[in-house]
Amino acid sequence: MLYPTIILVLLFSILIVLLFLKIEKNKELHMQIKQLQKSLDEIDEQAKLILRTDIELNKTQEDLDRKITSLYALQNISREITTTLDEQQIFQHIKNYHLEDLGFEKSLAFLWKKMNEKFILVLNIGYTPQEIENIIAALNDDFYLKIIENKYTVSSFTLSDASLNKKIKEIFKVQSFIIAPLLPTEGDKGFLLVGTEYPEANLSEGSEELINILANQISQALENARLFEKTWQTQQELEKKIEERTQELSKALEDIKIISKRKTDFVSAVSHELRTPLTSIKGYTSILLSEKLGGIPPSVKERLEKINHHTDELVHLINDLLDISRIESGKITMKQEVCSLKEIIDKIADLLTIQLKEKNIQLTRQILPGAEYIFADRQHIERVFINLIGNAIKFTPSNGTISIKSSPFNDQCQIDIADTGIGIPEESLNYIFEEFYRVDNPINQKLKGTGLGLSLVKRIIEAHGGSIWVKSKLNEGTTFSFTIPKPT
Repeated sequence: MLYPTIILVLLFSILIVLLFLKIEKNKELHMQIKQLQKSLDEIDEQAKLILRTDIELNKTQEDLDRKITSLYALQNISREITTTLDEQQIFQHIKNYHLEDLGFEKSLAFLWKKMNEKFILVLNIGYTPQEIENIIAALNDDFYLKIIENKYTVSSFTLSDASLNKKIKEIFKVQSFIIAPLLPTEGDKGFLLVGTEYPEANLSEGSEELINILANQISQALENARLFEKTWQTQQELEKKIEERTQELSKALEDIKIISKRKTDFVSAVSHELRTPLTSIKGYTSILLSEKLGGIPPSVKERLEKINHHTDELVHLINDLLDISRIESGKITMKQEVCSLKEIIDKIADLLTIQLKEKNIQLTRQILPGAEYIFADRQHIERVFINLIGNAIKFTPSNGTISIKSSPFNDQCQIDIADTGIGIPEESLNYIFEEFYRVDNPINQKLKGTGLGLSLVKRIIEAHGGSIWVKSKLNEGTTFSFTIPKPT
């Protein structure tokens, strides 16, 4: 009987052990299930996090794409409006590049006309004519003038006045808006409104910044256009004044030519008329001085000699006047030929030898290669040398020097006649070639002259196609320079 009992006890013990092992196994499985559930929960949270991150990334990407699109649109609009100087074309370019790319489907721009004291519509995108009439009628509020005056931007998400915010949305038929001032330096100012019918969440500080940039670009473009218009009008007025002045000057020049011709004709006529009686006076004086009609007392002879001397001076004056008149009127043709400068200078030096020796003045000459010959009217060029060298002798103190230099100058010869004389005051240099002008100096006060010599010289030089000028310093000397053609 003991044996079966032991077997039962053993079996019972085995059952207990197996039950215990099963319980432990169940506990272990339960722990594994908990861990697995925890892992699943963690995976679920991670999945949710990944999903949320993906959604946020997509949203960020969309915002970034929208901003990039807005920046490109802003760049295009800015480029277009800065390439025109026509105020109307500025807003037309904005209309061509639709503001949808900036995130707005509606836009208006108004300029305040001070003279009319009202807003003028210059840009309309997205509104019907009837809506525009209603909007213009509602713009009497000073709120829009304050935006211009205070130079600030308002938007539907920054405007703290809820009733005003609502009113603006109703007037402009939008759910969100931005209003930025247009502030060109020149001319009328105004404001730009952009709006969208989408929820306000679409607008941000970045959107407001973009519109501020656009408003600044429009303001600058308007300023450039107005400055250009102002400059263009000023130029037109200036050109008109120049044209009027040119016509006046042309008329004055024609009048001067007529007066000059009349003067020349008058001088020529009077000179011719004077020559006849002067010739008679000269003839009768010469006969009386020769005593062919009988002897004359010394006192009478002295007076007759004075008459004869003054008659010679008058004849010389009349001849100079006639020559000037003829050259001016073109009645004298320069008979140009090849002339040797050495021969001309030697001849003039020989004629003036007595005056040179009386004052012990040394005359030097230098003729450089390529300037030995000139193409000129010999008779008239000799008169030029006589006048210029004669003046140099007249105004050079004793023991002075006069130098004559000829040098090549392109297709002409330049001749310089320099002296060590008393010089010419600077204020007189611009007048010495004028008719009857005489420099105020002690020598001219003692010696009489007509003031026609240099005027005649100038006309002879210019008739040859040359030019003449002078340089001088008081008490140091004077240099007369002139050009004359060379033989071809």
